[in-house]
Amino acid sequence: MDVFDSETRSRVMRQVKSRDTRPEMRVRRMLHAMGCRYRLHRRDLPGAPDIVMPGRRRIIFVHGCFWHGHDCKAGRKRPATHRDYWDAKLQRNRLRDAENLAKLEAMGWRVLIVWECETRDAEALASRLGDFLKD
Repeated sequence: MDVFDSETRSRVMRQVKSRDTRPEMRVRRMLHAMGCRYRLHRRDLPGAPDIVMPGRRRIIFVHGCFWHGHDCKAGRKRPATHRDYWDAKLQRNRLRDAENLAKLEAMGWRVLIVWECETRDAEALASRLGDFLKD
């Protein structure tokens, strides 16, 4: 049984953003403070990466733990209804992510995936971004 009627469910799902999310904005602000300049959501690259630094050949994806199946509390959580649908959808997301990662690496890009849960610890995130940006 659904908690919402179909109209309410549609309204709720329309509000789920795929860009300019809070975790993505945290990463972008931190990169900017580090002096990095970047491009956003390049649709000409596989997976339309969240953050692209063409001069450094670096790409950063900021993944939501639920939507991309991270192995944390939020990533393991599943909706109580329509389990078959959600399991299949989240599996497709993981497969698509892996394919895009392989394509980007084959094109010579270095790729970092930052999980939503990792953006909450600013010090650890800054360290991880700094290590990734070193040449």
